[in-house]
Order: sequence, then C-alpha cells, then structure tokens
Amino acid sequence: MSQPATKPHLSLSKILQMNLGFLGLQFSFGLQQGNMAPIYSYLGADEASLPILQLAGPITGLVVQPIIGAMSDRTNSKWGRRTPYFIVGAILCSLGLLFMPLSQSILMAASLLWILDAGNNITMEPYRAYVSDRLNEDQHNVGFLTQSAFTGLAQCLALGTPALLVGLFGMNKDAIGANNIPDTVYVVFTIGAVLSLSTILWSVIRVPELPLTESQKAEIAAQPKTASATFKEIGSAIMEMPRPMRKLGVMMLFQWYAMGIYWTYVTYSIARSVYNTSEPVSDGFRSAVLTNGTMAAFYNAVAFVAALVMMPLIRKMGARKVHAVALVAGGLGMMAIPQMTETSMLFPAAIGVGICWGSIMGTPYVMLASCIPPRRTGVYMGIFNMMIVIPMLLNAATFPFYYEPWLGGDARNALVLAGALLICAAIAVMRVKDSELGTA
Repeated sequence: MSQPATKPHLSLSKILQMNLGFLGLQFSFGLQQGNMAPIYSYLGADEASLPILQLAGPITGLVVQPIIGAMSDRTNSKWGRRTPYFIVGAILCSLGLLFMPLSQSILMAASLLWILDAGNNITMEPYRAYVSDRLNEDQHNVGFLTQSAFTGLAQCLALGTPALLVGLFGMNKDAIGANNIPDTVYVVFTIGAVLSLSTILWSVIRVPELPLTESQKAEIAAQPKTASATFKEIGSAIMEMPRPMRKLGVMMLFQWYAMGIYWTYVTYSIARSVYNTSEPVSDGFRSAVLTNGTMAAFYNAVAFVAALVMMPLIRKMGARKVHAVALVAGGLGMMAIPQMTETSMLFPAAIGVGICWGSIMGTPYVMLASCIPPRRTGVYMGIFNMMIVIPMLLNAATFPFYYEPWLGGDARNALVLAGALLICAAIAVMRVKDSELGTA
C-alpha cells in the first residue's frame, strides 16, 4: 500500500507523545522479565522447567504478530488502521496484570501469562508499524529509538519499583500471600495494569493516525479480508522477504536466544553468586529477586540514555555498526555478572547489558524500516517479530535438555552462554551491508 510522498514533520514533543504508549507496554514486559520466573518458583516450579513455562510469550508472538500485522495493513475503520488493535491489546494486558498475582497454581499463572502476552503482542506489532506510517524516513531513527528509550525507562520503573516499595515506603519484602507471592508483586502489577491502558489512550488521542488517502482506501477495499487471504499474504511476504531482512534474521536468532536465557536465569545466578542459595522460598532468594530488580532498573536507565546517544551515532556511523558494538558490550556484561560476589559489583557489569538493550529495542527496526516496502509495513513488522519469538521457542525446546548435563544445572554458566551468543549476533549483523539498508 502506497503512502503519501511526504508526511507532516513531527516535533520531538509529538514523537514522545506518540510513543508514550510504549512506556505502559514495556512496563508490562519489565514486570514479566523480573517476576514470572520467581512467581513460577513461588508456586512450586523447578528451575529446569522454567523455559517451558515461559512459552506463552513466544507462541503468542509467533501466532498473533504476523496475523495482526497483515490485518492492520488491511484495516480501514473510523478509529484508524492500527488504533483498534492498540486498544484491544491494552485491555487484555491490563486484565492479565491485575489477576497474575492472585495465581493459586502454576497452571493458573501460565494461563494468565497467555492472556497477558496476547494483549502485549496485539499492541506491539501495530505500534511499530504506526511509527513507520506516521513519520517520514528521515525521522524513523528518532521514532524507533524513542520507543527504545521509553523501553529503558519503563522497564527501569517496573523492575526498580519493588525495591523502592521496600526501601522507601517500608513494605516488608518477606510479607507474602497464601500463594507465596510477595505483597510487593501485588502492588507493582496493579500499577502496571493502570499504565498499560492509560498511556496507550494518551498516545492515540494526542497523536492520532494520519487519515488514509482515497487511493489507500480503495486499495484496502479491493483486498480480500478472509482468514485465508490473511495467511496467503503472510506466506507471500515471507517468500518475497528482502535479502537484508533475511540476514538480520540470523542476528535475531542469536540475539533473542541469548536474551531468553538471561531473563530466565539472571535472578538464579545472582542468588548463587551473591547470596549463596538456590532455594526459591529462602530469604536469600527473595533478596536476589529484589537485587535483580534494582540491577535491571539500573541497566534499563542506562538503556534509556544509550538510546538517546545512539540517535546521532547512527546518523554518523550507520545502524549496523552501532548495533554490533552494543551487542558486544552486552555479551561482555552478561559474562561478567556471574563472576560478581557482591551486590555493588553487579552494576558496572550491567552497564554493558544496558547499552545492548537500548540498541536491541530500536536499532534493528531502523535497519528493517529502510529495506521493506511501505505497503507491507504491518506484515513485515509482524514477521520480524516472529524472528524474536522463534529463538525463544527454540530456547524453551532445547534448554531443559542441556541445562543439567552441559551447564551443570548452574544459572551462572547459563549467563556466560548468553553472553557468548550476543557476540555471535554482533558478528552476524556485520554481514549486512550498509548499501542494503538504504539511508540506515
């Protein structure tokens, strides 16, 4: 679908407002990253099964994102092309967050995670396309890296709030419900539910989508709307995928397999290296959860700053070089974290993780937007996000088989592996040529 040759140039204030919904969306993801593995452990899960229990995110992303992308490309409603998906997804996300701390069993928590991830994925892909729709190519850099900055800020808040509730507001970190889930989790998940919906509403009201041109409306009207047509479009887009996007897929494989390992096992690594425990119901483990939250808040604050710094760097150096450097920094940081035996020593190591995360959430989309046809923005953004969830599915399918025999059942070794995979991702992204990425 063709887009107008030029679109209104947006001020930085407007770009910030249009991406504010990402703050609520990523606050939710931050809560998942910092709390889902411990929640499963509180309810009785063992460490080796954690990747399987985290399957909700990858599977819903694999199914939902390309379908929603293709559907949103063909949507013409009075609320806009992407907006209806934002709202539905935000409502589902809020409901999942509200009820998650009430889980009474592993099955209940896993079921709610499916609802939560469905909501996140319904919102996520159209949001990426919204930036590409709304901004001219010379503002894509600012648009996507603003999303990355909000990701860092949101996850900083999500992961740091439990420690603030304990240290600043005097909540007892050992106060737990009948299901062993700490009271701090109840509070922070409620905050997340409110933010998920309110920030999305702010964005779509303050910076509405551009109205479709008559030719765009006619093109949408001429396209079939059946389920089979949607799947046919997804299949066609995969077959016709631009060559640089295929190369980026190799990078995404290493990058997201590594992130899946990191998020699942970093708390367990800290519990062993700093608190000398592997027992999920111990005081030391609850301390490790709070420490990881504080460390993750710190590295997400670094990510927020890094994303802003990367805007001029990408214009000067190119997106792929900046991203490669960031991936190496993240790899070295992940390798260093398990070696730290004091809480204060974790934070210097986490700087590299923050730089990496600040790039992961923005720079790949700058590269992608420069090599895909505008009329297929939605479906290609969805397919690109399949490249996030497929590595996570592979992680869930393979990791339990080698966690004990190859890594000794030790989460510290898992983090070293994750760091090595990020360095492999840096090598992979350098295989993409600047000439294949247009102005990116």
